[in-house]
Amino acid sequence: MENPHNQTDIYALSIMTERNRALAATVYRPRDEVKAAVMIAPATGIKRQFYHNFATYLAASGFGVITFDNEGIGESLSSDLTKCDASLISWGRHDMPAVLDALQDEFADATYHLIGHSAGGQLIGLMPNYKALTSVFNVACSSGQIKNMDMPYKLKAMGFMDVFIPLTTLTLGYTPADKIGMGEPLPRGVARQWREWCNGAGY
Repeated sequence: MENPHNQTDIYALSIMTERNRALAATVYRPRDEVKAAVMIAPATGIKRQFYHNFATYLAASGFGVITFDNEGIGESLSSDLTKCDASLISWGRHDMPAVLDALQDEFADATYHLIGHSAGGQLIGLMPNYKALTSVFNVACSSGQIKNMDMPYKLKAMGFMDVFIPLTTLTLGYTPADKIGMGEPLPRGVARQWREWCNGAGY
C-alpha cells in the first residue's frame, strides 16, 4: 500500500488572529485535485498533533486540511502560561474564524467544512464567519453540564471542575490538566470558563 505521506505535502503555517496572536497550524495539501477543504477544530487542551494521522488520511483521500493549536496550547503558547489571557470565548470568536479564513486562502475555490472535536464543535456558534462552512461534523460534542453526567464519571468531573481547577488557578495561575490526563496545561481563563459552563444551566 502506498505511503499516504507520498501523496501529500505537509507544512507549517502561522495564522494571526484579530487578537494579534499567532497560532501554530499544519497544512495537509493533496498533490492531486482538492475535493474539499477541512479544518479540524480541537478539543479543550488538545494539541494538533493528536489529529495528524486523521488529517493525513483525509489528505490522501483528496481533502485539503488545516489543524491548529488554540491560543495558549502547544506551539501557540507564546508567553508564560500564567500571563496568557485566552478563554473559550476567544478561541471561538478569534482563533477558529482566523483558521477558517486561512483555510479559504490556502484552498481557493473549494467548499469548506469543519470537523469539531468536543469544544471544537461547541464553539462554532461564536464564529462570525461560520456561514462560509458548507458542513459541520462533530465528534464527542456532547453536553458538558455536570448534572447530566452519570456516576462514577460525574464524581471525577466534579473533582476536576470544582476542586482541581479553582485550586490550581489560584495557586499556580493556570491549570496543569496534563497532570491528571486531561490534555495540555490550560490558561486560567479557559479553565475557569470551562468550569463555569459545566456548572451552569443550559450548557
